[in-house]
Amino acid sequence: MARLPRLAIAGHLHHVLQRGGHGQPICRDAEDYQALLEALLTASRQHKVAVHGYVLLADHFHLLLTPETDTALPLMMQALGRQYVRHFNQRYDRRGTLWEGRFKSTVLQDTHWLAAATFLDSHPLRTHGGPLAPEYPWSSHGHYTGAKADRLITPHPAYWALGNTPFAREAAYQAAVQEGLNPAQNGELTDAVTHGWALGSAEFVAELQKNTPRRLARKAAGRPISTEKKK
Repeated sequence: MARLPRLAIAGHLHHVLQRGGHGQPICRDAEDYQALLEALLTASRQHKVAVHGYVLLADHFHLLLTPETDTALPLMMQALGRQYVRHFNQRYDRRGTLWEGRFKSTVLQDTHWLAAATFLDSHPLRTHGGPLAPEYPWSSHGHYTGAKADRLITPHPAYWALGNTPFAREAAYQAAVQEGLNPAQNGELTDAVTHGWALGSAEFVAELQKNTPRRLARKAAGRPISTEKKK
């Protein structure tokens, strides 16, 4: 079966996933994590992609982004790869690609931003048994809770709706992350970014479908209805 083209639509929230090839590490220490953040900052500004959230792990990373044009996202990821892979290969005297094929992405309805941000913040603990979100240094969690000012982050509009003051927004965000997501929500977000299905209401997906010939939702399960008469 031919693989679906990556989903990238201007002005919409995207969830992006990139893994290291064969489960190999893409970051070995703090210097690598910092180099990856710098490459992301340069590439996102160059290609006009707003970064709303991120989490970097040893063997993969997740991003929440809004590109200004349909081509901005793939161009940003290409530039990010060139800069960071060059750093990694030179530092560790290696050659070739670092990634497990092409990156994965999907479009999310804006109402899913907080759930997606929670998904990213809880990812180190959920998948790697790592520290809680406030203690993990390589995510955007600290920016949204007021612990640090992250020049990479452009807050998503949905963040401003969390409260009328910075303190109220930070407290509401922190409370959402502490509460976490249920297994169904985690599974829904994982399935969407892995397979490239748009995530949102039926109306949102239908409206989005008008902007792209690419199929945005999984085909309905079940066997085709036979038109033959029973004998």
